[in-house]
Amino acid sequence: MTTLVVIAKECLPGKVKTRLHPPLTLEQAALVASASLSDTLEAVRPLPASRRILLFDGTTPPADAEGFEVVHQVEGGLDERLGAVFDLVDEPLVLVGMDTPQLTADILAPVFDEWPSGVDAWFGPADDGGYWALALRNPSGDLVRGVPMSQADTGNHQLNRLARAGIEVDFLPELTDVDTIEDARTVARIAPDSRFARTLADFEVLRPPASAPAPAPASA
Repeated sequence: MTTLVVIAKECLPGKVKTRLHPPLTLEQAALVASASLSDTLEAVRPLPASRRILLFDGTTPPADAEGFEVVHQVEGGLDERLGAVFDLVDEPLVLVGMDTPQLTADILAPVFDEWPSGVDAWFGPADDGGYWALALRNPSGDLVRGVPMSQADTGNHQLNRLARAGIEVDFLPELTDVDTIEDARTVARIAPDSRFARTLADFEVLRPPASAPAPAPASA
């Protein structure tokens, strides 16, 4: 039995994916974030979770969160908000973010199979130095609280925390978190049929603008 948690923020202009502006408008960035969350929820829905939680920061959950129990995030830093949900359950728990719309159920499948002997955690590294997934056999918020978040070395800090607790970790594939427009273009190329990629295509930002043609040489 494994609890699945998706952490998400309400996709409002100026509140999500603001680093995509420019070239996107804040309204477009919010639509891209919404598409990313929808793709994530769709990807994890087939997994045989015993409980599904949307750890939500906002007022109105997305319509496609049907079947998820909405738990509102506590006040405090990201480490405190994550720690609170790891204290919420007493069975294996896997937490994923909303910023990897290329995620598939197959990538997370090992967490829902029998864990290798001695393994008490799964870690999904992100290529920006953070992580996109963390699963604990015996969840405890103390394994997360105090870890510095949103830094280039967040992943290393989290792994060191687990190592100090004597927890053996197995690894999920490294994925790209969507933070910048270049990240968005990269992920759209990886998952071209996703709602995320189609939304970007609507805004014509999948490729950088073409360079202006060089001026013709002056006549002699």
